[in-house]
Amino acid sequence: MYNMYDIYRQTPCRGVLYVVRPGDSMFLIARRFNINLQLLIRANPQIPNPALIYPGQVICIPVAAVSCPGGFIYTVRPGDSMFLIARRFNISLPSLIAANPQIMNPALIYPGQNLCIPVSQPCPGGFVYIVQPGDSLYFIAIRFGTTIEAILRINPQITNPNLIYAGQPICIPR
Repeated sequence: MYNMYDIYRQTPCRGVLYVVRPGDSMFLIARRFNINLQLLIRANPQIPNPALIYPGQVICIPVAAVSCPGGFIYTVRPGDSMFLIARRFNISLPSLIAANPQIMNPALIYPGQNLCIPVSQPCPGGFVYIVQPGDSLYFIAIRFGTTIEAILRINPQITNPNLIYAGQPICIPR
C-alpha cells in the first residue's frame, strides 16, 4: 500500500493529494478535477507510465495559479460548493463564476482548489480588512478601536458573530 507521507516526501505536491480509485485513469482524473491531462502527468513524475495507475496509489492534483485582481484567493474546503462560497462571502453566484473562468464546471470544485472571491464594493465609511487565522470579531474590534456591534452593522453577511473565516473580507468602520 502507498503511504501518503512517503509519496509527499519523495515528490512534493503543489496541490492536493488524491488516492486513485478503481476505474480511475489519468484522463478521467484530469477531467474530474478540470485540469489539463499533460499538467496532471507532469505533476506526477513518480509515475513512470501514466497509462498504468492502480487503486490506492497516491497522485498529486496540481492547483492552478489563480489571478484575482480586485479580490482575494480562497482555498476550497471539504463540503464547499460555489453556491455556499458565494453565500458565505455575500456575493452573487454569477459574479463568483465570472471571477473564476478557470473552472470549467462550476458544479465540480474540490478541496484545495483556489478560487477568486471578488470584493463587491468598498466599505462605505470604512475599509476592507481580510480576516487572519486566529482572528475573532472581539480582537478585530479592539485592534481597530471599534465595537463588535459596529462591525456587525456594516457586515450584514456575518450572521453568526462567532463564525468568521480566515481570508474573509469584512468592513471595518472608521
